[in-house]
Amino acid sequence: MANTVKKKGLGRGFDSLLPQNFDESLLLSSADKVEKIPVGNLVPNQYQPRQEFDETALAELSDSIKEYGVLQPLIVTQNPDTATGGYMLIAGERRWRASKLAGLSHVPAILRTSKELERLEIALIENVQRVDLAPLEQAESIEYLHRQFGTNYSDIAKRLGKANSTVVNMVRLMQLPDAAKDALRRNDITEGHARAILSLKEQPERQMELLASIIKHSWTVRQAEQFVVSLRDGHQEPKQTKERMSRETPDTKRLSKRLSTPVFIRRTAKGGKLEVAFKSDEQLEDILKLLND
Repeated sequence: MANTVKKKGLGRGFDSLLPQNFDESLLLSSADKVEKIPVGNLVPNQYQPRQEFDETALAELSDSIKEYGVLQPLIVTQNPDTATGGYMLIAGERRWRASKLAGLSHVPAILRTSKELERLEIALIENVQRVDLAPLEQAESIEYLHRQFGTNYSDIAKRLGKANSTVVNMVRLMQLPDAAKDALRRNDITEGHARAILSLKEQPERQMELLASIIKHSWTVRQAEQFVVSLRDGHQEPKQTKERMSRETPDTKRLSKRLSTPVFIRRTAKGGKLEVAFKSDEQLEDILKLLND
């Protein structure tokens, strides 16, 4: 009978970041690959971008560890500083800090060689380059590379063959409200819509108002951007903003009746356009005559 291997992943949703043909043995481990390492034998990754850890969140995690233990192994490698010795953390610094707070003497960890870590980093880079990867999945992959491997965004951009600003803008999607992230995952909104929502991050209520309007009224990206412009122009009241967003007004309806054709307003970042529809050159000539009268 084949042995049943219980696999443990690096984190919720992390598997979705890796190519389907990726060697899972680099990440997922059986029990005999998990080692108990003394807490004092671990040192933080010197390239870890995160330098500040929320003390309240650490205390909460510490309480959980006291009750349930460390449920997810840390990922470590041999400390390149041979004088110091021990192991360097690759993933799980929060768990390590919380374990120290909880008074644990040892923590479960998976030892990875530098070669394995290099293969993992390459796999993640290849994964971000997949054409079928959703925007948020790309953002999550890039952010994982940044946080866990200490790779700065400019280096990631070079490896991906993208502009630095493109990579930074991808990662900014992680700052979306949860409701907007869910809508983006469901394809209820596009990446362009998401960027318009992001531009209102100092106004959370307006973000939710914009999200609701995009979904309810099937707003285009241009309309979402117009909403943002309207707010920045000082039209903070919802009624004022929605009036400006409307393509039809009492004036356009009167003009539409006079010209016997639909008339709409299309606002832009600098003003807008008045659109008059016509079906033929003959109808256009009639409209022009009426306008010239």
